[in-house]
Amino acid sequence: MPVLRGDDPAAVAAAAARLAEGGLVGLPTETVYGLGARADSDAAVAAIFQAKGRPADHPLIVHVADAEQAATFAASLPPAAQRLMQAFWPGPVTVIVPRAPGVAAASAGGQDSIGLRCPSHPVAQALLRQAAALGVAGVSAPSANRFGRVSPTSAAHVVAEFGPDLLVLDGGDCPVGIESTIVDCSRGHPVLLRPGLLTRAALEAALGEPLLAADAHAPRASGTLASHYAPRARVRLWAGSALGAALHDRAMCPPGLAVYSRRVGDAGPGALWRRMPDDPAAAAHELFAVLRQLDDQGVAEIWVEQPPEDPAWEGVLDRLRRAAAG
Repeated sequence: MPVLRGDDPAAVAAAAARLAEGGLVGLPTETVYGLGARADSDAAVAAIFQAKGRPADHPLIVHVADAEQAATFAASLPPAAQRLMQAFWPGPVTVIVPRAPGVAAASAGGQDSIGLRCPSHPVAQALLRQAAALGVAGVSAPSANRFGRVSPTSAAHVVAEFGPDLLVLDGGDCPVGIESTIVDCSRGHPVLLRPGLLTRAALEAALGEPLLAADAHAPRASGTLASHYAPRARVRLWAGSALGAALHDRAMCPPGLAVYSRRVGDAGPGALWRRMPDDPAAAAHELFAVLRQLDDQGVAEIWVEQPPEDPAWEGVLDRLRRAAAG
């Protein structure tokens, strides 16, 4: 099936019908493209796990059109979750809350909690509302890539992952470019499980209390494994000074080298170089696309200058560390 234009009402209607029938759909969000299935059907959700090669106990995020839909999946919406929803929905934050009994067990990976998000992308919103009119309460949608690999930020990336048979709505390049922030609100105090574009300061201002760090008792959540977001090429993170020294010593540089850096502007003969933006939001927007482009060019290693240890860079640095762990 060809990629369909997300601004075409007939295409959105066809995608909504596919979801209502229990099928899979590739859909744009403001963060990354998702591989969606109706969240209230464990059989439909099982097709996501099979297509991605994802472990069935690794939970999915349920995407909803609004807070009213969120209540369908939640046993309760704790005050911290409500404050984040009021401040940032629609937008790139996922709240983990107690799951309503008997609902979306497969999406939750069997846990008693569930991750909920309301995306702001207009195509995602149109699809969620059209699907709701057909009885679909919400859409489980992890990133539309093979498990552990680089997330897609364009419709072409989704087709490259799953081929031409998947119905994909094209909503253009994702404006944010990295996955949503995940905050666990299910255990009393809010806990940051995955950083994203939103800074801790912005989240804590909305919450009115500090975010705690994840601990051994935190629920499992999307994108929190040590190795994730990895291209085929080996990724190595370097401090700026160490990167410059390694590039200067040509004996250290492997064949098929690419460099992605902010301050080190010479990768040397035979190496590819891409400049990382100085702005963290711009770097987040292009990060996964750059990793995919370098993979497509056949590089063997990608040396990345480590971003600053700065709150604004936390989401980008998290993705790079997990890519390097792979």
